[in-house]
Amino acid sequence: MKKLDNASRRKFIKNVSIGASALLLSPALSKLALANPAKRLGIALVGLGGYAGGQLAPALQKTKNCYLAGIVTGTPSKAVTWAKKYNIPQGNIYNYQNFDDIAKNPAIDIVYVVLPVSMHKEYTIRAASAGKHVICEKPMALNAAECREMIAACKKANRLLSIGYRLHFEPHTQEVMRLGQKQVFGKVTRVETGNGFTYNGDPNAWRLKKALGGGGGLMDMGIYAIQGARYTLGQEPIAVKATQEKTRPELFKDVDETVYWELKFPGGQKVTGKSSYNHDWGYLRAQAEKGSFELQPAYGYDGLDGKINGKPMQIPNIVQQAAQMDDFANCVNLKKQSRVPGEEGLKDMKVIDAIYRSLNTGKWEQIG
Repeated sequence: MKKLDNASRRKFIKNVSIGASALLLSPALSKLALANPAKRLGIALVGLGGYAGGQLAPALQKTKNCYLAGIVTGTPSKAVTWAKKYNIPQGNIYNYQNFDDIAKNPAIDIVYVVLPVSMHKEYTIRAASAGKHVICEKPMALNAAECREMIAACKKANRLLSIGYRLHFEPHTQEVMRLGQKQVFGKVTRVETGNGFTYNGDPNAWRLKKALGGGGGLMDMGIYAIQGARYTLGQEPIAVKATQEKTRPELFKDVDETVYWELKFPGGQKVTGKSSYNHDWGYLRAQAEKGSFELQPAYGYDGLDGKINGKPMQIPNIVQQAAQMDDFANCVNLKKQSRVPGEEGLKDMKVIDAIYRSLNTGKWEQIG
């Protein structure tokens, strides 16, 4: 090999440095580096209901930054089934009595709370106290006051808290955020959104008990529509007026069935929303000064679709939950705040609290 003189050596080092810098500055490679942190984090799912089994566990088979490390369940038969299906060590299986022992388990970095809403506060606080970072499924809690307690507990424990808003990581939704917040077609003047499904399930399910779910279609489905209006405009609503209807009072005797609302925003936009356990809705439409855009379906697990000025978005769908959990694991590794922290969940619950107040008073209610 030819020996380099000092001038050639300096030139060689300079070229290598420039090349290395280019690699580091490359957006694609930078994203790749962030998507593959040094440590792959272990997640424990707390509550093994339909969402955990049907969506989260399968998504964790496709994640890069985290994996299914443990489970917490009060049903021994589920523990056996899940351990076999996902090869979960016996030492990483907990119940609700010995949950706090999770503090001694270094294999579990993140606890994902997927329980009835009434249990979100307790297990988020206990997980943080055990030294674990927390993802809490939405709605965050029964009310805004509980949200504040959860945020405070995680801050006291110096643990990160994220809420399960998977759509913030979904590309169609991100495009709606860009179009609305960047005012690509001018100021958005009107937003219409609705989310719901026709409930024909167990009449004794926890979702139909106010003490467990906090409410009905509004808490479960309406929170997506509220989010949709907020992230389309990039603003926080200041007041709301709401009405409701019940066509199946025998089933929805304890919770709301269908709720309609109008939100006031600082920008003066006309914003209407609705939620239901008795209608199959799932849309988000925005009208701007110089164009329009929409999503339908707008909130589902199985893929979104949208149009911009009547033309298809042509954006690929992704596994939303995998992207969501990978992002949070990356945040933990980098010690940075999630884009959907506890404060984001609090904002939605302040709106929902005001909607329920409006249903009682029949008047406009201030938010916050």
